Amino acid sequence: MKKQLLMGALVFLIVVSLGYAQEPEVKGTASLTFTGKYVWRGFNVYGDKSAIHPMVDLFMPSTSVGLSVEGHRANSSDYELTERWDYSLYYLGKMFEDECYAINYRLAYVYYNYPDLSSHTNNSLDIHEGHAVLSFPKLLEVEGLVPTYILVKLMPVNSGTVVGTRSPSGGTASGWAHIFMLDYVVPMTCPFTGVDRKVNFHSEVVFNDGVAPTGANADHDWSNAVFGVSTNYEIEENLFFTPGIYYQSSWDDSVNPSDEYWLSLGMSYKF
Repeated sequence: MKKQLLMGALVFLIVVSLGYAQEPEVKGTASLTFTGKYVWRGFNVYGDKSAIHPMVDLFMPSTSVGLSVEGHRANSSDYELTERWDYSLYYLGKMFEDECYAINYRLAYVYYNYPDLSSHTNNSLDIHEGHAVLSFPKLLEVEGLVPTYILVKLMPVNSGTVVGTRSPSGGTASGWAHIFMLDYVVPMTCPFTGVDRKVNFHSEVVFNDGVAPTGANADHDWSNAVFGVSTNYEIEENLFFTPGIYYQSSWDDSVNPSDEYWLSLGMSYKF
């Protein structure tokens, strides 16, 4: 695990150095988010426990390359082993900008690391993925209404672990997921402050092609739908407060047998 953290730090320094060598500007975001539950791609990770999610994201406009680190930790003493850190290296791009089928895309590699579980033992939960995010901002010809498709390929870091071939249930963390999203950003005036702001209505459905991040035996089926609403309050210049509320309709018991509700409260600073 120490070697993986060292490699991650090395990649981080290389990417940042390249960004500064080509252009002095590096855009960044640091945030801390509280969630009443942590629900990830349909799976309820920490049960009814709340969680915190610190995140730092750096983006180099000259190369369109970014790097982010995000943590997930339950606010309970019973979940130390399932604390997770996500290391993402991504590229942002655009195609067909002048056409109605214009595409904004993100290509990324993500390493999901559980620091309290060695990646070289049978009980390791470390997984990694490649994903492609394709958004179509002009397709529906309604300002602020944007459909998005995400293709995910998830894999265990080591095959001989509980998320690989040694899962007691016979399942695996290896497989595909298809996520279909629709976001609608609506301008409005806050009735309390009179300040103009934007409200984002979010919806998504997930087709899980038999992949479970814990090595459980997940079905090949439509697993869940999520609906939510959020907005940004600019407290000071570049400092934002983002409240949101979400509901998940769970369709497949092998992913989640219960519907879920949760609150999200985030603070972020852009630099």
